[in-house]
Amino acid sequence: MLSKDFEVIDTRFEALVFGNVHVDKLYTGTRWAEGPAYFPAGKYLIWSDIPNNRLMRYDETDGSVSVYDHDSRNQNGHTVDREGRLVACEHRGRCVSRIEPDGSRTILASKFEGKKLNSPNDVVVKSDGSIWFTDPTYGIDSQYEGDAAPSEIGESYVYRIAPRGNKIEAVAKDFVKPNGLAFSPDESKLYIVDTGASHVKNGPRHIRVFDVGEDGITLKGGKVFATCPVGMFDGMRVDIHGNIWTSSGEGVLCYGPDGTLLGKVAIPEVVANVEFGGPKRNRLYICGTTSLYAVYLNTQGARRPVK
Repeated sequence: MLSKDFEVIDTRFEALVFGNVHVDKLYTGTRWAEGPAYFPAGKYLIWSDIPNNRLMRYDETDGSVSVYDHDSRNQNGHTVDREGRLVACEHRGRCVSRIEPDGSRTILASKFEGKKLNSPNDVVVKSDGSIWFTDPTYGIDSQYEGDAAPSEIGESYVYRIAPRGNKIEAVAKDFVKPNGLAFSPDESKLYIVDTGASHVKNGPRHIRVFDVGEDGITLKGGKVFATCPVGMFDGMRVDIHGNIWTSSGEGVLCYGPDGTLLGKVAIPEVVANVEFGGPKRNRLYICGTTSLYAVYLNTQGARRPVK
């Protein structure tokens, strides 16, 4: 019998969770928790507290929480690249940046066709070293999560930064507000959230799925994969079986690769993002509005293919 923290909708979900496991509340005290990224070498997780302009750090070795960066330029989404460096989406910086091994900051992308980016939101690194990110306007819409400003581009696109030379190109332009994104385990598909309902009445609140072309760059298709039943999707991660674990207004939802809603992880707050961590990558970290949660699962986060 499963705990009250899990809701089975499709029997496939039963194989992904444990009956005697509960959701752990690890920390509370943020205004809008987002952007979790796990560092296996250090056994810690960092995540954003966007309105408070800081990054937080959870240490797996002793359960302690500390401020990782007290002036983060209102960073939102993060990922860890193949060299173990932090790649960040900065709202106030209006750029995608990277922290080098010596602690210095490198700006990877700040403009497209000579115009400032809006406010990069979420980011993933592909196995070839390319960096893919979304660029809605949430960080420039108000003073709450960045600096209010008009959009110079006038649209919200999905971009790719080339592995060498930092060339930036728009790979998808038909979104209202692109948000979270994640590749399938073999990188043949790219899932992208559109949270356009935040700005357009009856606008999109769904995940779209694209086929990645043989060149590893071109996106094809883009059909709606799933529509959020409560609130809106935001950040997401994919496990080794190709299941999508995504945030929503009612906790964490798990979808099978065929788009079927398999089950739910109940969280008492709106969830913004998730991340697989732990030595076995079987612990799902969950960013609720004010708190950090975690739950052990009977699956593992997908790893990048070796190219």
